[in-house]
Amino acid sequence: MAGRHMSGLAQSSQQPDAGLLDWVQRQTLDYFWSFAHPVSGMARERSNPVSGYDYLETVTSGGTGFGIMALIAGAARGFLPRNEVRDRIRKIVAFLGAAERYHGVFPHFLNGTTGAAIAFSEKDDGGDLVETSFLFAGLLCARQFFYGVNPDDVRLRDAIERLWQAVEWNWHTHGNDVLYWHWSPRHGWDMDHAVTGWNECLIVYVLAAASPNHAISPAVYHHGWTDSSSFNNGQIYYGIELPLGPPYGGPLFFSQYSFLGLDPRGLCDRYADYWRQNCAHALINRAHCIANPSGFAGYGESCWGLTACDGDAGYGAFCPKHDRGVIAPTAALSAIPYTPRESMQVLRWLSRQADKRLHGRFGFVDAFNTSRDWYASGNLAIDQGPIVVMIENYRSGLLWELFMSCEEVKAALRRLGFQRVV
Repeated sequence: MAGRHMSGLAQSSQQPDAGLLDWVQRQTLDYFWSFAHPVSGMARERSNPVSGYDYLETVTSGGTGFGIMALIAGAARGFLPRNEVRDRIRKIVAFLGAAERYHGVFPHFLNGTTGAAIAFSEKDDGGDLVETSFLFAGLLCARQFFYGVNPDDVRLRDAIERLWQAVEWNWHTHGNDVLYWHWSPRHGWDMDHAVTGWNECLIVYVLAAASPNHAISPAVYHHGWTDSSSFNNGQIYYGIELPLGPPYGGPLFFSQYSFLGLDPRGLCDRYADYWRQNCAHALINRAHCIANPSGFAGYGESCWGLTACDGDAGYGAFCPKHDRGVIAPTAALSAIPYTPRESMQVLRWLSRQADKRLHGRFGFVDAFNTSRDWYASGNLAIDQGPIVVMIENYRSGLLWELFMSCEEVKAALRRLGFQRVV
């Protein structure tokens, strides 16, 4: 798949939307196929060197979960051979079975050769429950996708099941009615980071309630997740009412990471209609970029989208309240289920740009800041994965259908008080 990015782009940009969507899915997917770690098969955190760690050895738990979903989309579309995708996921699962984990919970980063934990920060050197949730959302989709009775499918499902049953979600309550993000064998609970919303972490509570062996009680969801000054909103921004979240909604990954598998269509509980929430979030982010109160160059109807990504001054979680002129293609492209017309406008604009700094081996670069004439030199797994997955959910609903078909997930949503309204 590598080496054809510019010619493929030029051809696809003249095709109907289906051809352009095929192109961006194929090219972005290649990050998880040809650039995966050769030993573990897991997704490397990034494709370009940065100070502080070996980017070729550092693999990411959450980004691998996103990548597994992307690989499934590739297999379903015929972009990749189904059996080879299954074998790649089996390789990942076997590696995870021998890698460092803590009460079944994986660290944010692992060494892709040895399986040893790589510290994300000084005290974040143990289990990361949020990254583990993103990983297991992908693994459960794989378990549902490879449903055959042949021995290879069965072995994969059994191996995923062993990992899934071992995660001690209730350990991460630390005896309280809330989940905590981190635990370290050296620092214990010193990070003291409760997972409260509204942010990207709804999937954590859903999976913790779905656990076959270590489930949390509904009280942890209702008393913990919602216990935050940034949970309820109800204000109107640019004429759009936002049910949940911080002012102006926060970065766009809030309405994307949890919902790569969790289907927001008709999903409601006592707190929100999650389709309405996510659509409002995306539209407010777009409206802010069009209004462009800080006057950044390039912003407009065809160039919008603020989220967590690389920036000219380093990685940041960019949003209307923290806008530094950095646009990330993943933001608008991964919002396509919520804003199909508006996201396609961005995709067409990106595909037409002659500036080679916007295009790379794995599709579009991670981000750019036109005001500072800056373009990212690489890509990030957590930004690449949602592009492929959310485009697929827009096109076929595949990952939504797979994840929501899990009996444990169905039961957990019922226990937590969710309903599906058609």
